[in-house]
Amino acid sequence: MYNTLLVQTNDSICTITINRPDKLNALNKTVITELSAAIDEVYINADIKSAIITGAGAKAFVAGADISEFLELSAADGEELARRGQQWVFDKIENSPKPIIAAVNGFALGGGCELALACHFIYASENAKFGQPEVNLGLIPGYGGTQRLTQLIGRNRSMELLMTGNMITAKEAMEYGMVNKVTSTEELLPKVKETLLLIQSKAPVAIGNVIECVNNFDHTQQGYDFEIKKFGECFATEDLKEGASAFLEKRKANFKGK
Repeated sequence: MYNTLLVQTNDSICTITINRPDKLNALNKTVITELSAAIDEVYINADIKSAIITGAGAKAFVAGADISEFLELSAADGEELARRGQQWVFDKIENSPKPIIAAVNGFALGGGCELALACHFIYASENAKFGQPEVNLGLIPGYGGTQRLTQLIGRNRSMELLMTGNMITAKEAMEYGMVNKVTSTEELLPKVKETLLLIQSKAPVAIGNVIECVNNFDHTQQGYDFEIKKFGECFATEDLKEGASAFLEKRKANFKGK
């Protein structure tokens, strides 16, 4: 079904592996198109409760975009490339009502770093390296890097990484607040799956509302009002009644996602 991805589902976890190891899993038009289709499947398939995005091989998660596709693009073409990628993949990942975790193994550079940043959070192996080196090409990030990176690590550190194009290690990325957990290469996917299985034991509608509220984070009253609205919506779900009953009856809840 896919030329550039390996996609498999076990324990309701869909693992999407970008499979171009000879190109360090670089993003091109085909990868973007196929990622869009794979994320759509995560959205619509009731058997999938969460997803992992990772890269094939130990060298790279995604080491950027396929630069050979850039040379003939006009300003309008470049803008369309970024808009299409954002709408088809990056925004879709960020706004997925089901959790999507990045399992970063090796280089996550340029569009690869942006792909990890679009996920709900990031686990990384000890050999992972993160960076936005677009300024070396006379570019800036086009898939949300300036926005998501700044939101995660703050203005000053974001400015430094974006302007120098420097790479940081997994340990530094965790210190910056970009990465949640650093593991050995062997432990990376098992750790991500362990966390997703824990999340999958919670009420799916509530998880979706958490994602939506956090994505709509706002220091003003608007953000709090949005949270209040979503909190109220939880009370119309069967899961809320089941969760409260299970707690009072001292038993494990059986959530249905309704």
